[in-house]
Amino acid sequence: MKHAAILAALALAACSGEAPATPAPVADANALTSTGWGPLKIGMTLEEVTAAAGPDSNPDDVGGPEPEYCDQFRPANAPEGLLVMIEQGKLTRISLIEMSPLKTDKGLGLGETADAVKAAYGANAQTGPHKYAPHPAEYITVWDGGPRSEPYVQDETARGLVYEIDATGKVGAIHAGGPSIQYVEGCA
Repeated sequence: MKHAAILAALALAACSGEAPATPAPVADANALTSTGWGPLKIGMTLEEVTAAAGPDSNPDDVGGPEPEYCDQFRPANAPEGLLVMIEQGKLTRISLIEMSPLKTDKGLGLGETADAVKAAYGANAQTGPHKYAPHPAEYITVWDGGPRSEPYVQDETARGLVYEIDATGKVGAIHAGGPSIQYVEGCA
């Protein structure tokens, strides 16, 4: 279908004598973005998350110290390595961990180098020291709309990505969503 549309556009351009326009790249529906992944969108209710991706795949695991306030789990129908964070009944963060095969909308995934992340985002990438590991471990944060000036973003409408760089200088986890992407210990 996509090829037919491109051929039709080329044929039309040939008849008009104009150069054909380059088609826009097709976004990957499975790419993690600051606003969500696939059927999961930041701000959804727990009920909407469960309807879209299934219930907690391991309900006996403790995902947060106070599950009624904050819980983190892998929905049963989500890919391995994808976790959701639910705070006060709303989806606030999606994380990729444990060598998840998923990638961000920039094509970056777990195992990428810190340099690749910084190159992809340029001046929009803000770096900070890792809380528990020495350099080269660090956090690379990218907020929609560009770098933020406040030391801790509290604006519930803010959206961004945090690439957690491990002691080998590679991405060990990626967090997408609102202010909760700044948490370094799950729900805290």
